[in-house]
Amino acid sequence: MDAFNIWWVWLVLGLALATAEIFLPGSIFVGFAAGAALTAPLAAWTSLSVPQLAVAFAVLSLISWFVMRRIFGFRGAKAKVFDHDIND
Repeated sequence: MDAFNIWWVWLVLGLALATAEIFLPGSIFVGFAAGAALTAPLAAWTSLSVPQLAVAFAVLSLISWFVMRRIFGFRGAKAKVFDHDIND
C-alpha cells in the first residue's frame, strides 16, 4: 500500500486507465484516468496518507467525470425508433 504514496504510481495508474478506455470504450475510465492524473501532484507535493489520497482520487475522478460528460456530451442511451418504413 505504500506504493500509492509515490506520485509516479498515480501517473502510471492514470495511463493504464486511459489505455483501458481505448480497449473497453464506455467513457467511465476517462474520469478515473483524469482522477489518477490529478492525484499524482497531490502525492508529490503533500504528505497525505494512502486513505486520504484514495478519497482525493475518488472525489477528483467524480468531478472530472462530470466535467468531461458536460464538455463532450452524453451519447443518448435511448433506442432510435422509426415511425416510417425506409423502403417505402
